Amino acid sequence: MNSKKVVMASMFAALCCVATMIIKIPSPMKGYINIGDCVVLLSGFMLSPLYGFLAAGVGSALADIFLGYVIYAPVTFVIKGTMALVAYYGYMLIRKRLGNTLSRVISGALAEFVMVSGYFIAESFMYGVIPAMSSIPGSIFQGTVGLILGVILVKIFEKNKISF
Repeated sequence: MNSKKVVMASMFAALCCVATMIIKIPSPMKGYINIGDCVVLLSGFMLSPLYGFLAAGVGSALADIFLGYVIYAPVTFVIKGTMALVAYYGYMLIRKRLGNTLSRVISGALAEFVMVSGYFIAESFMYGVIPAMSSIPGSIFQGTVGLILGVILVKIFEKNKISF
């Protein structure tokens, strides 16, 4: 186990948690809209798959717990961790053909699709399909903002030669 990777993953988990908690807009299904997805995507873009999954999943689930949305924490762990994996592998698969920025936009959009569909499925089981549909617009908005911020931040990191 590489201690630098553990420290970086821990930092990203803390950033996921804080970014998720800092702006919290309640959604119709007892959840909330936040900007944590930008750090979830950064975890996928900048860390290895395992560390990105853990940073995104743990940090986002901790935010749910700290904010009193404990029922969402296990689902959030899986969804946000999977988002980081999709961002990582999507980027790695298409970057040579499409370049860095477009590859990040596409893989980030796929990761956000995982988020929207994942919460819809979970909330369908929790509250029913029709009520769960009311959260889709907010999830799409959250995903769009997270994607834009995530791509901008990773470009800033690249420009300043910051890598992990």
